[in-house]
Amino acid sequence: MKKGTTTFLKIAVFIIGLLVIVFCSFWLPGLASEAAAMNPEYAYLKLPVLIGLYLTAIPFFLALNRAWRLLNDIESGNAFSERSVIFLRHIKNCAGSIIFLYVAGILLLAINNALHPGIAVAGVIILFATLVIAVFAAVLQKLLKSALDIKEENDLTV
Repeated sequence: MKKGTTTFLKIAVFIIGLLVIVFCSFWLPGLASEAAAMNPEYAYLKLPVLIGLYLTAIPFFLALNRAWRLLNDIESGNAFSERSVIFLRHIKNCAGSIIFLYVAGILLLAINNALHPGIAVAGVIILFATLVIAVFAAVLQKLLKSALDIKEENDLTV
C-alpha cells in the first residue's frame, strides 16, 4: 500500500480522536447541563448519562490506538502478521463493548421513561455505525487469519 494512503488514514484517525476529545471535554458537559435545566424532572440522570458516555469513550480510544498501530504495521510491510489479527480482534471487542454500553444506556433511559426520541435516534445511529465496524473488523480478521494459515501451509510445503 502506498505511504500516502496510510498517511491519509492516520490523519483521519487523529482528527476523529481529536474531535471526540473536544466533544467529550467541552460540548458534552454543557449539553448535559442545558438538558438538565430544560428538564428538571430528569436532572438526576445527568451524571449517570455523562459517566456512561465517558465510559464508551474508553473502548473507542483503545480501538483508535489499535487502528493506528495497525496502520503502522501496514506501512512497515508487516500487515500479514499475527499481530494484525490481534489488533483486529481488539477493535472488534472494543466495538462490542461500545454496543453493550449503548444498549444498556438506552434500556436504562427507556425504563426511567427518559428516552427522548432525539437521543434514541442518535443512539441507534451510533449503534449501527459501531455494529458495522465490528462486523467489518471480524470479516477482516477472518480473512487475514485465513491468509496467514495459507501462507504458513505454503511455507511448510516448500
